[in-house]
This record gives sequence, structure tokens and C-alpha cells, in this order.
Amino acid sequence: MKPTVTIVLGLQWGDEGKGKILDVMAAEADWVLRAQGGNNAGHTVEIGKEKYVLHLIPSGILRGKVSCLIAGGAVVDPTGLVKEIEGLTKRGIRTRGRLHLAAQAHLVLPHHRAVDQGFEKRRGSGKIGTTGRGIGPAYADKAARVGLRAGELALPSRDLARRIRERVALHNRASRGQGWVKISATKTIREVEAAARFLRPYLADGVTLAHRAVASGQRILIEGAQGTFLDVDHGTYPFVTSSHCTAGGACTGTGVPPTAIHRVVGVLKAYTTRVGGGPFVTEDGTLGHLLHGMGREFGSTTGRARRCGWFDAVLVRRAVQLNGVTEMAMTNLDGLDGLEKIPVCVGYRLRGKYLKEPPVDAADWSRCRPIYRNFEGWCQPTTEARHWKELPRKARIYLSAIKDLVGAPLGLISVGAGRDQTFRHG
Repeated sequence: MKPTVTIVLGLQWGDEGKGKILDVMAAEADWVLRAQGGNNAGHTVEIGKEKYVLHLIPSGILRGKVSCLIAGGAVVDPTGLVKEIEGLTKRGIRTRGRLHLAAQAHLVLPHHRAVDQGFEKRRGSGKIGTTGRGIGPAYADKAARVGLRAGELALPSRDLARRIRERVALHNRASRGQGWVKISATKTIREVEAAARFLRPYLADGVTLAHRAVASGQRILIEGAQGTFLDVDHGTYPFVTSSHCTAGGACTGTGVPPTAIHRVVGVLKAYTTRVGGGPFVTEDGTLGHLLHGMGREFGSTTGRARRCGWFDAVLVRRAVQLNGVTEMAMTNLDGLDGLEKIPVCVGYRLRGKYLKEPPVDAADWSRCRPIYRNFEGWCQPTTEARHWKELPRKARIYLSAIKDLVGAPLGLISVGAGRDQTFRHG
């Protein structure tokens, strides 16, 4: 049976509007699988006058007939997941029987948050800009083979308590030299056991579920968190997250093999944003002031104002290469509606040299200066457009140029938060 698996991921530094695009695409899906990341990510979806902010649960949960899996590549704060499920239940969204938590996923516990926050405090002005939710330390424990996995929530209480007590004791011994906040083992056990009782009905073998769906020809969306340049291998290291945000990471995180993938949709904004520290060649304070004044570009997880800049074709062209993008989904075009001139970065200047590709080292990346090509703005609203031909001519010129600059076809275009404000190119 022909595979029908689509990966949906970000081509910039996250916050590209993946939740909105996934929600639209989920109308024709049977499954949505969350590949990686933790509740440091946030997907915002607006349905009519209702606004949903999801952190761990895949966006497909808002489509009543879609099944969802938090796959083994994710890290899960069990108490946070319980709260997220309860919040959806109160709003009439059914999760039992539809949402599954892979037993292979690793747990984020209070001592991970203490380490995360301690390291960020120590870095001072060199902060990575993490959310402080313990994601990096949880992945570090996973790599060190000392982490706890979601499947252990099904253990008898005494065995689960023993494992938690061991991990907390190790943390508290290390905290004396590191200056981390000490953690109460008793309180942690109480919190995790309460979450375990709630989450046990959701536990499943994530790989088996995913492979059954693939084998039966069901329509599957794999949901990536963050964005390509926060990938721990291919991003602006060390200003990155702790997981693999690329198409390869989507396969690793879910257990779905590369041979089953038939489409990779890269989501990107009509401009560029990032949260936290790290290089940002096209950052522009004036554009940021404009977008923030419009009520745009505040993090759905932290509420922090995002750094804003012009579209960076060098950045996205590399993301297209890394992910094997088959089509792009452009969001936030309407954010540029009032501008008379719109610069697009087509190259970098570093120590007098012209670069078509980004440098490897973050310090060199920070020293790069953008080489811009200017486009005429359309200076009229795009929010009412529902077809390609309804966009202003200059907006179509802008989008067509971006498509050519980055080397990938344009699929979806979004001109607002509503479900009906997304349409296909052409």
C-alpha cells in the first residue's frame, strides 16, 4: 500500500505558525504524530473566536476524527501533560481513545527544571534563552542512559518511587557543588504518582501504533516542534534546543522509516523571528516594533516578545536542503501589508567575502551582515484573499521571488489566524 506520510516542520527558528498549518492539514488526516521536543514548544490554533495553545498534544486533537500520538522522541512533563489534557476536556475536546503517549518518551521531572534554570542563571549575558522547563537536562539524562521513560508510569508505586528517589538523590548530591535548587523526593513522588494514575490509560507502544497506521495506508502527519535552526546538530549551536528538529529527526522520533515519507512541508513566515539568544543576521528593531505594536510575535509558551527581522533566503535555502522540502507553507503574509519597501536577504557578507551559505560557527554567523534585495510593498490588506489571484500583484511578486530564491515550490499561503484564511498557491 502506498505510504501517505507527511512531515510538517519549521524552516526558521520555530514559531512559524506550524500549529495553524497542521490544523488545516489535519482536516484530511487520520493521525498526527508529535516527533520531538517538550512543553517548551507551543502551537497556537484559532477556530472562530476560540483560541487554543497546545504544548505537548498534537494540533490534530482539535479535529474530532483524528488520532494523536506523542511519540518516543518527545520528552514529557507528566504533570504538565495532565493539565493540558484537563484544559482540553473542560473545553469539550475528547482525548480518551484518541490521544496516545508513547511508552518510549522520556519524562521531564522537577530536578530537570532546577538544572535548566540553574545553568541559565550561571550563563548571565550569554544565556541560551531556554524556557527553563527542563527540556535540555531531560534529553541529557536520556543520552546518559539514566532517564525515566513514560512506560515506567505503569510500574507498581513502590518501584516508580524507588527510581524517582534515586534520581532525586543524585541531583541533590550534585547540587551542593553546582548551586542548583534542591528537590524534595517525597513531593516529586507524590506529583508523579498522581500523574501516573491519570496517564496510564493513554500509554501505548508508540512504534507499533505508528507502523500499524503506515501499513494500513492511513493518512499521517508528523508534527515537528521548534524549527530547523534550533536543531542540535544543524542549528546555530550552542543557541539551539536539545532535539532534532529536521525531517531526519521526525523519522527518528516517531520510528516511521524514511521510505514511508512521501511529502515534507516546510512552514515559514513571510519574515523571520526568533526567541532567545544567538545570531540573527536580518534582525531589525524597527520591524520588531511594528509587529509588536500590531499585537504580533509574542511567544505562545512564555509570552516573551520575539526578535524580528526580514526574510532570510540564505537561512531558508539551507533548511530546504537539510529537510528535502517538497513544498512550503507561508504564514503571516498579512504582517507585511502596510510596508512600502520589503528587504529580503539574498546573501551574507563576512570579512569582506560574499556567502551564499551560512557559516558553521555561531560566532562567525553573528559577524555576518545581510545583503538585501528590496521589493515593493503592496500597501493593502491581504486578509480577505482566499485565492492566489486575489492577492495584490506585488504580494504575488514577493512570494514568487522567495520561492525562486530558496528553491522549493510554494504550497499553502496564510493571511490570518482563521482556518479559512489559508489557501493553496496557484
